[in-house]
Amino acid sequence: MTSRDDDRPIALVTGAARRVGLAIAHRLAVDGCDLVITYRTSEDEARDTKSSIESNTGAAVRLEPLDLDDLEATESFGERMATALPRLDVLVHNASIYFPTPLAETDAARALALYRVNALAPLLLTKQLAGALQASTQPGGGGVVCMADIHAMGRPRQDFAAYSMSKAALVEMVRSLARDLAPDVRVNAVAPGVVAFPEEGYESDQETQRRYLSRVPLDRSGTPQDAAEAVTWLARHATYTTGQVIRVDGGRYLA
Repeated sequence: MTSRDDDRPIALVTGAARRVGLAIAHRLAVDGCDLVITYRTSEDEARDTKSSIESNTGAAVRLEPLDLDDLEATESFGERMATALPRLDVLVHNASIYFPTPLAETDAARALALYRVNALAPLLLTKQLAGALQASTQPGGGGVVCMADIHAMGRPRQDFAAYSMSKAALVEMVRSLARDLAPDVRVNAVAPGVVAFPEEGYESDQETQRRYLSRVPLDRSGTPQDAAEAVTWLARHATYTTGQVIRVDGGRYLA
């Protein structure tokens, strides 16, 4: 990776080619980070993201394909990044998969896919990159931020048991690793409500979205930028905060 400045922090963001991940990557670049962004199938969008961030912020961006459902490849990727990068200061576990699993239709394959991508891959990737993060010289040390979900924190939604279980495991990982990696690395999470509705499939229709927003005290959806601001604060500036889950949900958790 060719950085514009050897002293610039480097952030690795998974699933950053589009939507919330793109907003996170762009916000971290504005905050002074060079970037490694991963994608699974969205190569064209990843290239557009790289071009846009580099031209608008001056950050250096490295693209890396990564399928988090392949745990062996995920560990190999983390091991390679730990030696290939000149430094690593921020790790954002943004990539995830999301779909309903009504109990009668739940099977082991779909439930395990959710667990592998949403919980186990972030754990294994953090393990491989822990040494690099512990060597970070940014104020407060290295920063890990996971994208959680308010509906896996005591607000379960009907027909999403397997997904919610995977995200609940991720939240417990945050708390556990906050202890395991202290004092050199802070580990936190952002738990959105809705900051970007699905573009297709479940919850992409206006009536479903209207019903959801009717229970949000702020009476509107959030934006990917709202999530990105919270991630950047936790990763870069919340130097005395670890093991926390920050809800970015317009008050939905309360209603």
